[in-house]
Amino acid sequence: MSLKNKVVLITGSSLGIGRETAFKFAEEGCKVVVTYYKDKNEGMAVAKKCMKLGASDILVLELNVMEVKSIKDAVKKIIDKFREIDILINNAGIVVWKSFKDHTFEDIENEVRTNLEGLIKMTRECLPYIKESIINISSGAGKEAYSGLSAYCATKFGVRGFTQAIAHELRGIKVYSVNPGTTATRMNNFRGTPPEKVADIILRTAKHELKADTNRDVDVWEYV
Repeated sequence: MSLKNKVVLITGSSLGIGRETAFKFAEEGCKVVVTYYKDKNEGMAVAKKCMKLGASDILVLELNVMEVKSIKDAVKKIIDKFREIDILINNAGIVVWKSFKDHTFEDIENEVRTNLEGLIKMTRECLPYIKESIINISSGAGKEAYSGLSAYCATKFGVRGFTQAIAHELRGIKVYSVNPGTTATRMNNFRGTPPEKVADIILRTAKHELKADTNRDVDVWEYV
């Protein structure tokens, strides 16, 4: 399946899995929307490399998924430029590694608002313009609970629940939850599966090369 000239929006694409995913779609000749929150320099560097890799067009945007205005402004700029979004990849996320008794209210709020609430709002704002698929990045921690990741697990279980629910609602749009295991990014002190391998699974999901189960889960560890 060719993705050439498809508009692909990847949240949180200045670092980690999102960055490598941007590179994969650039190699396919896509129009890539790179978003960053605080890492502007990294976001610009990703965009520059995407163009070298073969992206047919590029748009770089600041995006804070915890803020409604930021979400609305970003989507407006995307639609002003490209008129549509073929593929939405909800990748932005954070993790707080600590016992639940040590979580502050701010820790909880940041994880829930970034990983779950922001993902849901981003999807809702983009929905009128999405043509092909929505890929939500959940986690192995969205299928099995882990000590020290209580709030994170709650958000990632929530992402899978949201994915499954809208998969029942939407017609003509494929909806998937891609679930990485431990991945070698900043979140995990760069230990685990190389993020480019996870990105490859995301790309193959977008190209419908992988057979998702009835819950539309794509478990990365089954393919790498």
